[in-house]
Amino acid sequence: MSYLDNVRVFVRVVELGTLSAAGRDQRVTPAVASNRIKELERHMGVRLFNRTTRKLTPTEHGRVFYDGAVKILEAVNEAESAIADLSRNPKGALRITAPLGIGRRLIASGVPEFHDKYPDIEVRLRLSDHNVDILSEGVDVAFKLGILEDSNLRMRGIMNCERVVCGAPAYFERRGTPATPDELITNRHDCLLLRYPGSKEYYWTLQTADGVRKFEVTGPYDSDDGDVLTQWALDGHGIINKPLFEVKQYINEGSLVPILQDTPPLGAQLAAIYPHKRFQDPKVRLIIDFMAERCQRLIGKLLT
Repeated sequence: MSYLDNVRVFVRVVELGTLSAAGRDQRVTPAVASNRIKELERHMGVRLFNRTTRKLTPTEHGRVFYDGAVKILEAVNEAESAIADLSRNPKGALRITAPLGIGRRLIASGVPEFHDKYPDIEVRLRLSDHNVDILSEGVDVAFKLGILEDSNLRMRGIMNCERVVCGAPAYFERRGTPATPDELITNRHDCLLLRYPGSKEYYWTLQTADGVRKFEVTGPYDSDDGDVLTQWALDGHGIINKPLFEVKQYINEGSLVPILQDTPPLGAQLAAIYPHKRFQDPKVRLIIDFMAERCQRLIGKLLT
């Protein structure tokens, strides 16, 4: 087995906590991951993990080795990136992530095309509406709708995305159409919210005559999948606050009706976010350039 492969598995076991999670991340079985850890321990003559039935935690030797192992892998990645840049033949794996909505509509369908263009780059895409910890989960690039909050990360803006509050005609016939944002709360409208641990969408931010205001709307149920919220709204179960490009087709068809157009939601920026140490990696630059152009083009079509 490659010593570097063993080190990579070791680092991901420390970061993810289990052999199965590390194995999935490195595309090997838990048995292979376990053998790689055992080989490292035999090589160094020390135990690297304390083992329980549920989790592996690094020993004191393991914690010391982890700090050095991360530096080793970063140095190897930087060296490979420098060679790839000089040879104009980038290689290796790219871990990218995106929310479910933009991931399905804009990112996922572009991965095969990107790989056709750069066949030596292996793309590992993860779609999730949950907050992804880019640094601890080893993500190279995250495509997000939102604001950069972590100063340890870099951001490249792709485009500003308008948002819209809307619902199905059947819902407004049944519950009435709110004329002001305050009526969302006073009339206890069923607002469909994206919720998950760490979620910040427990309120909607709207642009009013008095400036930007936060409205703590509520609803009878919520989901951690934005597309589920859209389907519930289409079925007449409540009101959603979504990027316009995600629902423009339904608005054009009349399946959803925009409301509160004089007090629209604050827009969101579509951006590529990545760790500082990745900005010199040509693979990262290539995927961001490729997906930025693709997103701008496809969103333009969705908004027509």
